[in-house]
Amino acid sequence: MLEYDSLACLPSSEELPDSDDTPVDNQLQHLIPGLLEAILAMVWANRMDWFFGADMGVYYDPNQPPIVPDGFLSLGVERFFDENLRPSYVLWEEEKVPILTLEVVSQRYRGEYTTKKDEYAKLGVLYYVVYHPTRRRKPRLEVYKLVNGAYELHSDNPVWLPEVGLGIGMERGTYQGITREWLYWYNEAGKRLLTPEERAQVLAERLRAMGVDPDSI
Repeated sequence: MLEYDSLACLPSSEELPDSDDTPVDNQLQHLIPGLLEAILAMVWANRMDWFFGADMGVYYDPNQPPIVPDGFLSLGVERFFDENLRPSYVLWEEEKVPILTLEVVSQRYRGEYTTKKDEYAKLGVLYYVVYHPTRRRKPRLEVYKLVNGAYELHSDNPVWLPEVGLGIGMERGTYQGITREWLYWYNEAGKRLLTPEERAQVLAERLRAMGVDPDSI
């Protein structure tokens, strides 16, 4: 008797488009997710069960175009190190819905509070993070948690995410030589995790304290 494999009939990540040739709206929508990913790559260097995507298509239906968050985090998935990496994130291959999605709001709204929010809720994305870089009178950081099929707002700073094991928040700092407010990961005590640049500076200071010139290594 032949066994029917429904997944074999669906397109793979290699067959699906990995770009629609539409650029991101501004540089922050690229840099902010990139910083969050860079911090995770250090603190979770030995973990092999996570993936952070930035401006990447998330396919949930072979007959629909992908959702493209500015950033998203998935846990319980394989961490690839081959040269091709993931061309896109395909739910019927990964079998894990992202636990967190991030949208950085540009000067014009792109469905952050309508289409995208509804789609993320339907998919079962646990945390939906919205960051408004230029907002003044309302909170710039909004973290929504899915509770009984609807998102509830948490506007603390930082917001602890127990299912992730990290908090997310905003504060002023320097990344790639740019001093401004950035999004960072935090530990449970509310202490900000260091960026790659900051870790390198700490290491250099420790070496100098030991009488070692870090530039000679």
